Amino acid sequence: MNSGGGYPNQQPSYGGYGQPPQQPGYGNGSYDPYGQPQQQPYPGGGGQPPYPGSNSNQGGGGYPGQGGAPYPGGSGGYPQAPQYGFSGGQGSAPQPNQGGYPPQQQQYPPQQGYQQGGQQQGGGGFFPNQGYGQPVMIGTPSVFPVQGFNSNADAEVLRKAMKGLGCNNSKVISILCQRTNWQRQEISKAFKVMYGKDLIKELKGELHGDFEDLILALMDAPAIYDAKQLHRAMEGLGTKESVLIEIMTSRTNAQIQQVRDAYKMLFKKDLERDLIGETSGHFKRLLVSLCAGGRDESSQTDGLRANQDARRLLQAGEKRLGTDESTFNAILASQNFSQLRLVFEEYQKASNHSIEKAIEFEFSGDIRDGLLAVIAVIRNRPAYFAKLLHDSMKGLGTRDNDLIRLCVTRAEYDMGDIRNMFQSLYRTSLENMIKGDCSGAYKEGLIALVNGNRG
Repeated sequence: MNSGGGYPNQQPSYGGYGQPPQQPGYGNGSYDPYGQPQQQPYPGGGGQPPYPGSNSNQGGGGYPGQGGAPYPGGSGGYPQAPQYGFSGGQGSAPQPNQGGYPPQQQQYPPQQGYQQGGQQQGGGGFFPNQGYGQPVMIGTPSVFPVQGFNSNADAEVLRKAMKGLGCNNSKVISILCQRTNWQRQEISKAFKVMYGKDLIKELKGELHGDFEDLILALMDAPAIYDAKQLHRAMEGLGTKESVLIEIMTSRTNAQIQQVRDAYKMLFKKDLERDLIGETSGHFKRLLVSLCAGGRDESSQTDGLRANQDARRLLQAGEKRLGTDESTFNAILASQNFSQLRLVFEEYQKASNHSIEKAIEFEFSGDIRDGLLAVIAVIRNRPAYFAKLLHDSMKGLGTRDNDLIRLCVTRAEYDMGDIRNMFQSLYRTSLENMIKGDCSGAYKEGLIALVNGNRG
């Protein structure tokens, strides 16, 4: 605790996403499930609201929505995020018919449910021989389902692109970077039926370097890709905590369960046990809490409880000698996003500074970064991912695995919002920054994902 050392006065904003209701599979969140979730429109019973607008102007360091002077000792805080809201009718993908997509054009009302594109895997499985559902959007994606989709025709284009000497990378990009994950899986199945060959093996034989990594990432089912990324972050000497933080703090309960199942299937190990073995202290406890997938995902709020929890956080931090980390963990890892925004507001009123400021001052290391990431996702999800994208390319060199992961995992969910937020925060387009840091087919593939298939 810092007794007597105050924080600069700040007024936080609360632009961002609420947490969607739990559904089986990767629906209502950041990822495409592999079974059919129950169809549940928004808003209704505890659905995810659109980005609420900010109530105040902010400046300075820290996560978006928080202003004032930079955190003491803070490094690389989030820049100021402008007031943010949905732009109207493109919040969600259309619902496909069984096995295909309606040929007619239609509006994309936000927060629609989705239907299964093939055979359902009971309980929301993620096995490649089953159908893949279309994701429910939490924002504006960049890549939408292609109308009049024909998996056989796309498979033929890919076959011709890889036939003979060399590979026509532009054709590969035009298909695989402009289709949804569900459509890519259908193309893969069609390729095997038509040519008796495995598409992924063919791609591995034709592609190289970062471009190969990008295309292979696109071919993984989302839960499997997340599981692979978590395993990669923990294998060998050292642990890449930033990857653990990004994935574990930004996925829904249903997504976390799918990742746990995929992790066990792929590596014959339990994800929670590996997290415990590779991390320590209060950071380990935070990850275990998030891995349990027990967050309240309703949108119900209780002002009295928010006031009480804000005071609990004050008593657990700056009002005592030392810090009671378990109280921060219990509140931030369990309550729904709408309720936590109220807690943050009450904390600001009671302390005259933001919850981020307190965490910067009371915590250090990985637990600080993890708690700040949780809050950043709650405050403004697009700004959180915009900063991660910027960080992957700033300075000397490019963190290509991070850049690939962010572009691949956000394209179908909220890349349109992230792209707009990136422009607002950094006064340059995400496309231009990619052009300055990447080259060749790799660059073109990333730009195709970022700009999407509605341009």
